[in-house]
Amino acid sequence: MQGNGEHPANDSKVAADARAAGFASPFDRGEWFDLLETHGFAGAGRIDARGTSDGVSAWLPLRREGPGRFAGLTNWYSFSIRPLFSGSGDRAAALADLFGKLREQAARLSLYPVPDADRAAIADALRTAGWWVKALPAGDRHWLDLSDMDHDGWWDSRPGALKNTVKRKAKKGVVDIALFDVFDADAWAAYEQIYAASWKPEEGDPALLRAFAEAESARGAFRMGLARIAGEPVAAQYWTVEDGSAFIHKLAHVEDSLKASPGTLLSAALFRHVIEVDGVRRVDFGTGNDAYKRDWMNRHEPLWRIEAFNPSRIAAWGPALKAFGRSMLGKDT
Repeated sequence: MQGNGEHPANDSKVAADARAAGFASPFDRGEWFDLLETHGFAGAGRIDARGTSDGVSAWLPLRREGPGRFAGLTNWYSFSIRPLFSGSGDRAAALADLFGKLREQAARLSLYPVPDADRAAIADALRTAGWWVKALPAGDRHWLDLSDMDHDGWWDSRPGALKNTVKRKAKKGVVDIALFDVFDADAWAAYEQIYAASWKPEEGDPALLRAFAEAESARGAFRMGLARIAGEPVAAQYWTVEDGSAFIHKLAHVEDSLKASPGTLLSAALFRHVIEVDGVRRVDFGTGNDAYKRDWMNRHEPLWRIEAFNPSRIAAWGPALKAFGRSMLGKDT
């Protein structure tokens, strides 16, 4: 792992208890939402919805999408949107207070992607606050739960075709792997070169992605892998680690390098590092249901879209009727 070996402490602005239920992620911090706002993803304006109850504070960053219309402050890089809390006590009451206050200015609210573990609590709090609520599965999330497995135990559980590919291609020694734990400008330039030559569509916001990577490096959370063949970069991946979890943000490879399987070898190297060196117990592959993710992960669950309508606003009635009408006609689940 390349880097200087020194990592600053996590940003002091983030309290240890200002997390949603479950594991923390890069998308549970104020810096992430600030970054989205700075790069123009706050729509017609950002609003930080807040609620309190008996010493508990709830916070949910949103963007305005039009008169009376709000949505979670996310973009295509986001793995999730969920409320964040500080203090100990009744989180459900604090969240209901947040949504109750939001009704004073919002006719409609849309949240996506909502993790399966957070869906019920959000929907219940919205209903308690008087919203009409529709929740639909609208995406997929694959992740690895290591439980009591070490790296070798996990690897033994993977499909035979994947294990055979890694064994055969690694034995040939064609692909050189380098891992980084601090941001490296040359390695990042190589990633951008690889991405541009890959099968993937044009990068949505390369400046935001680089700023995110640099910030994660400053926190000590940055992990990156770069694969070369005969000195030429052919595959790259950007991960982060925190709170016992690893997050796979970006991966790309040059199409004409496929025979050497550089992306597969790079994934294998990064999985080994985050499990054996960083000691993670979970690996999150983000959003999407790509078939290859099943080779690496052992858990799958839906991501949810929650649509909420304020019955006290006439502007919400038509959209609510359409949403619930589709459900009654069997067009939604």
